[in-house]
Amino acid sequence: MNYRILPPDEMIDATIELPLSKSVTNRQLIINALTPGAGRLPDEMTARCDDTDAVVAALSRLPELKSGERVDVGAAGTAFRFLTAFFAVREGVDVTIDGTERLRHRPIKPLVDALRQLGAEIEYGAEEGFAPLRIKGRRLKGGALQIDGSVSSQFISALMMIGPTMESGLRLELTGEVVSRSYITLTAKLMERAGAAVEIDRDEITIGGKPYSEAMPYAERDWSAASYWYELTAISAGFVTLPGLDPESGQGDRAVSDFFTRLGVTTEEAEDVENALQLAASPDQHSRFEQDLSDNPDLAPALAVTAAMLGIHFHLRGLSTLRHKETDRLEALRKELDKLGFIIELRGDSEMVWNGERHPVFAMPEIDTYEDHRMAMAFAPAAVLVPGMVINDIEVVTKSYPEYWDDLRSAGFVLTDASVELPEAEGAGEDFSGLNQNDSSQANVI
Repeated sequence: MNYRILPPDEMIDATIELPLSKSVTNRQLIINALTPGAGRLPDEMTARCDDTDAVVAALSRLPELKSGERVDVGAAGTAFRFLTAFFAVREGVDVTIDGTERLRHRPIKPLVDALRQLGAEIEYGAEEGFAPLRIKGRRLKGGALQIDGSVSSQFISALMMIGPTMESGLRLELTGEVVSRSYITLTAKLMERAGAAVEIDRDEITIGGKPYSEAMPYAERDWSAASYWYELTAISAGFVTLPGLDPESGQGDRAVSDFFTRLGVTTEEAEDVENALQLAASPDQHSRFEQDLSDNPDLAPALAVTAAMLGIHFHLRGLSTLRHKETDRLEALRKELDKLGFIIELRGDSEMVWNGERHPVFAMPEIDTYEDHRMAMAFAPAAVLVPGMVINDIEVVTKSYPEYWDDLRSAGFVLTDASVELPEAEGAGEDFSGLNQNDSSQANVI
């Protein structure tokens, strides 16, 4: 289904209950499953989205996974990586892990190579380096190995979480430019909560042969999901209150609050809502936004769309992993921002630049989402300045934030089936790209 989006008639002043962090939940699920005597993670402490549902479904089938059973994780890349490592150390398990066609094009070779070096029994079911994988679980002795940290921090987190099950523990030497380092730190913190011994010395991670000893259920609201409400606050010049969002969180995307100070959003403790943060628009915007997002690549869509809609020139670096997300997210962002009139330059595989170049737009934009949840959520707030724009394939948000569209409605947006024709809009046929940038009072000019 495709949604046509109309913004609220009045200034936005919304309170939004963000989803629980899928990054925290996915790690907690694996750690709990590796902890002797640990029960199931309580439902109220489990994020509900496609990614976590895939892990929950796979773990619930453990008793039967002994004879070549197929585990389908859909498009959940995190589940694919974490479960590959988990099944490799699960003695007696014999599974084939697979997913969608897109998942079959997401690389897994660095993780498989590392697991094989540790003694894991894994075979490719089709093309080498990609799903499906046939995994026969066994106890691994452990030891030391090198792994390229420039491809995905999830490979490293997957190996870290199984380290405490190994006889000799595990020592990882990270090579290359390590991306999303904050997620590695998050993994270590959650492991330590469950009794594991973890030491991180920059590019060397040592995990002692001390097994997990206690289940420590933990949940918190998702800072990645918060990025779209920061974006909406900036573009609309409104107010958004986010209960339960921990300002001291170990989630790497907590940095969004710092980044958005340069895009005109302040973050303060809410006065009227307990344990909540209030986002408010500020006229204090920088004329240019430059940031290395090596530790926070998932924030790139919200930051790029926000800066463009505000007329703030930007240069984002450290985006190499975006080529291997649900889609080639760098190219997808370039194409869809082009539909809004912004001429974006991609430099190599890791940089995105906008220096103010624009072109006329003579048709109401229809944003394609490429089976990518972050594309849908990052472009929807642009409807504040482009009323009536369309987001295609809105179901993609179920991957991480199933309630996103309901939350937009609660903030005053009107979402309608885009297949229902609207009366011809005033100004149809004119240049839709003539927004008065950096002036939020010019909202709804199209």
